[in-house]
This record gives sequence, C-alpha cells and structure tokens, in this order.
Amino acid sequence: MPARYSSSSPWFNTPIIRDQLTILSIRPVSAEADDYLYTIESQYAYRPDLLAFDLYGDQALWWVFIQRNLDVLQDPIFDFVPGVQIYIPKPDMLSQALGR
Repeated sequence: MPARYSSSSPWFNTPIIRDQLTILSIRPVSAEADDYLYTIESQYAYRPDLLAFDLYGDQALWWVFIQRNLDVLQDPIFDFVPGVQIYIPKPDMLSQALGR
C-alpha cells in the first residue's frame, strides 16, 4: 500500500498495515560536506518547526534537524535551545534527498 504521508513527513517511508503505522522506518538525512554549521538563536528556542519554515518554507520539516544531528539533539524540543550548534542541510540537497 502506498504511503499516505507527504514527502516532508518523517513517517513517509513507514509501512501502513490495516490503516495503521507499523514500526517507524527512519528517514536518514545524510551528512554533506557543505552543510551549514548553525548556532540556534533565541527566537527558535524549543521551536524547530519555526526554523524549518524560515529555511525551507515548510514547518513539517522540523524532524530534519534531529535526524541530521542525532549526536547533539536527543530530544527534538528541549534540546533545541539557543547556543547549541547543529548542522543544517542546504535546501536544494534536502529537496533532492526527499525526492521533491
């Protein structure tokens, strides 16, 4: 059965059986040499969705920051605080990875 989630969803690759999600199939976000090293600013404290909207025009891509920075962000909300440095994929590379 084809996925019913948009290409921006973290559940896009997760199989659906009898109208229910199964175990999450992680959508990896690969590390690229030209990813931006970004220091989280105060206006984005606890709000990866706002940063995703400002960078990619889609707040649903908040999960990309966590997947790209698993060594830094264990909690997607409470670890997203000012001063923390994370790597951010460039928009064109992310679009390509998501098949957009």
